[in-house]
Amino acid sequence: SGEGGEDAERFVTRPNGDSACSAIKQVASGRFGVTSEYLCSANEIQIKMAQGAKPGEGGHLPAGKVYPWIAKTRHSTPGVSLISPPPHHDIYSIEDLAQLIYDLKNANEEARISVKLVSEAGVGTVASGVAKAGAQVILISGYDGGTGAAPRNSVYSAGLPWELGLAEAHQTLIMNDLRDRVVLETDGKLLTGRDLAIACLLGAEEYGFATAPLITMGCVMMRVCNLDTCPVGVATQNPILRKRFTGKPEYVVNFMKFVAEEMREYMAQLGFRTIDEMVGHTDLLKKKDIADQYHMDLSKILDSTYANDAHNCFNPAHAYDFKLNEVLDTKVLLKALEQASQSHKKTEVSVEVSNTDRSFGTILGSHITKTLGNFVEDDFITVRAFGAGGQSFGAFIPKGLTLELTGDSNDYLGKGLSGGKIIVKTPHEATFKAEDNIIIGNVALYGATSGEAYINGVAGERFCVRNSGAKAVVEGVGDHALEYMTGGLVVILGETGRNVAAGMSGGIAYIYDPNNDLYEKLNGALVEYSEVNKPYDIKTVRELIENHYKYTGSEKAKMFLDDFKTYIGKFKKIIPHDYKKMMDLIAYYQSQGLDEDQAKVEAFNAAMKGGK
Repeated sequence: SGEGGEDAERFVTRPNGDSACSAIKQVASGRFGVTSEYLCSANEIQIKMAQGAKPGEGGHLPAGKVYPWIAKTRHSTPGVSLISPPPHHDIYSIEDLAQLIYDLKNANEEARISVKLVSEAGVGTVASGVAKAGAQVILISGYDGGTGAAPRNSVYSAGLPWELGLAEAHQTLIMNDLRDRVVLETDGKLLTGRDLAIACLLGAEEYGFATAPLITMGCVMMRVCNLDTCPVGVATQNPILRKRFTGKPEYVVNFMKFVAEEMREYMAQLGFRTIDEMVGHTDLLKKKDIADQYHMDLSKILDSTYANDAHNCFNPAHAYDFKLNEVLDTKVLLKALEQASQSHKKTEVSVEVSNTDRSFGTILGSHITKTLGNFVEDDFITVRAFGAGGQSFGAFIPKGLTLELTGDSNDYLGKGLSGGKIIVKTPHEATFKAEDNIIIGNVALYGATSGEAYINGVAGERFCVRNSGAKAVVEGVGDHALEYMTGGLVVILGETGRNVAAGMSGGIAYIYDPNNDLYEKLNGALVEYSEVNKPYDIKTVRELIENHYKYTGSEKAKMFLDDFKTYIGKFKKIIPHDYKKMMDLIAYYQSQGLDEDQAKVEAFNAAMKGGK
């Protein structure tokens, strides 16, 4: 598993029955490649709150490592560096985390939802909140594993050993009567059966391996994973270096068998038949004499108060109940899918919603993905909703599903949009001006990969953060709009807040700027700012405003269309420098007769060499 999506070809079982599909799918702050199809193919979905080797930091993939096939998987542009935000922009409280857990459970009802935490002082309190939020697995990650690309000051100055965090999490969960609600897992350079035995006695019942299996396949721990220069061909996309890779799956299988055998030997010596019997028996651990020499107090870690507690490990009977059988998707919307599938005709359904209807449309979207895949036509099912949309309205919805909301909506609308269409419009009887009022909350379209959104009103803060492919029209935005965007197309027809386009490395935005003061609000470190005067740009803006008027009846859209020649002169185009260069290179190679995929490869090679 790992952040960054997965090639869709891996989701399909091969003719001989083999599957290359990763069982665990990771959802990290960058949301790269997180689509409905990606989530529906998982047995477990892991929310990576942070990484043990670099807690509190986002990742950075240099331009030279964003090969065309990497860009395709991550829904980005070849040769353009990718930045992951340090935080998840939809998690600013434990309630927000509970919402994301709920979103992902809606996106794949069969998958376990896991939350990865860093070993640190106080992680027990955090773990208790995560358990209450509905996570089914809590992973405590130590500093000593993780990527070889982590900065040294993070590895050696910020992270802590997994033993410290695991012991605290296990004990705190028991103290709060939460331990039997979750599976507790740990990782961070577990290498031997002895490591597993210690982890088990400290409270873990599942264990993550990465470093050791990599070593069995040839990794020599050069710690240059970020430079694309791995001498043994493990952590590189360079085809010449990849030829040096000599690893085989059998090596990992053999290693894990030895680890399991050693673990069984320790279990036999201690008198345990199963892992569940052994979990949390810290009374069987003792400190080495050297600990006293260095005056190390290990009493908190080795506290055996709960060693014989009856609730030492996960009990399925006490698992969190999401009550998905009671939501509108299950009770109303799935019937529309059944009807449409049987008749092979487009279907519409109307429903009243309130702000307690969280993740509305997500279960329906997951069933469309699982039953129809990418072969469904646009607007195959249209849901007309009336009222107040709850958190994560339309999260992860795929192509074929259109959600039209007459009313307003809370935060995270269209999170992870995966090809669907979302329309939010004001009621006909409204006495206020749509363009002057907020109609959707913060962090709309976070991590969207494709699809369309038309918002007849103003959005809150961080609109389209990490958008990588969706088209959106909105009549005003708050602060930090377009943050970390890597693709897609956004038209803003009204006021914008400060810090527009921070960290934006891809995509294009057209912003209405009647007072010519957008430059003061723009974070121009990575982007260029220009007039909208080229035929392609003018045509694109007009078409999106026409769509906006068609779907929402927006008065402001009509005003722009009635005098388009005047208003188009008041728009500004925002496009990242590196993205523009790559798109120009791709267009050049396509003009030479290459198809899009070939053009991307040639453009990438040319960019890495410094030009055409």
